[in-house]
Amino acid sequence: MEEYAIETENLKMIYPNGLEAVKDLTIQVKKGEVFGFLGPNGAGKTTSLHMMVGLLKPTKGRTVIGGHEVTPWSTQVKEHVGICPQETVLWGDLTCYENIMLLADLYEVPREEGQSRAEQLLADLLLTEKRDELARSLSGGMKRRLNLAMSLIHDPEVLLLDEPSPGLDPQTRRVLWDYIAILPKKGHTLILTTHDMDEADYLSDRVAIIDHGELLVLDSPERLKAKVGEGDVLELAFEEGADLHSAANDFKARGDDVIDAKVTGGRVVLRVRGAMNHLPDIIDFVEKHGSHIRDIRYRGNTLEDVFINLTGRQLREGTSG
Repeated sequence: MEEYAIETENLKMIYPNGLEAVKDLTIQVKKGEVFGFLGPNGAGKTTSLHMMVGLLKPTKGRTVIGGHEVTPWSTQVKEHVGICPQETVLWGDLTCYENIMLLADLYEVPREEGQSRAEQLLADLLLTEKRDELARSLSGGMKRRLNLAMSLIHDPEVLLLDEPSPGLDPQTRRVLWDYIAILPKKGHTLILTTHDMDEADYLSDRVAIIDHGELLVLDSPERLKAKVGEGDVLELAFEEGADLHSAANDFKARGDDVIDAKVTGGRVVLRVRGAMNHLPDIIDFVEKHGSHIRDIRYRGNTLEDVFINLTGRQLREGTSG
């Protein structure tokens, strides 16, 4: 029988203004997996997370973590869960080590054990050299890593990561991702919220795509991408003034190995069997129709394609909040 770290049943949140932020969310998160919530800003991901751990009382529904039903600010649940929030939360006038130890004391971790864990977390997250520096002096990436260390000091069974890497440079982001990826091997179950399709794809064993508070689909990244359709993707950027919808219709009428053509994000997006073999012919086809291509991007299926297929729009077109 499958063991679950978290189970939710019909979680719903309706705010006083009538906004239904989360609609009957029912999921089971397996022990030792990285479970990704992917969706645009404002989709209901953070609200779902807050209800799961008792930071927000749901309008309806329930969550069970570690065999305990979650109630607002439950101390039993607190022992099982670590939270790395979307906004970096640090005490700027404390050192890195002191920030971690403050959380160790709040979680009532025995002193010697907390000291040992703090030193290990600083080493694991490449912060040992910054151990005795004030938190406010750190770079943005170092602050994110310190926040992650603080969320892990009590060795939680479940770790919630709310948008862990926004605004980080690619190198810092990869350091963070690589550390997050090994946490299941250390006995942690992770729930990750993100609007970054690459982050969700790289880290998640399974991905729940959520939009307007509703769970649209849940599966592994590989299976979700496979369901979008066969063929490779060509994104064509035309010169200014081109009629993109007319160009897309021309490609549809062409048939051949062009499976689909649509306009998305100011580009004509083609799904083509053996796309690279057909590229010269596609460029020639456009030229013969009186248009010019200024940029071409080639790629395989992504989770962005899955979201577009489900909603008709891009992930980054969601409203902020």
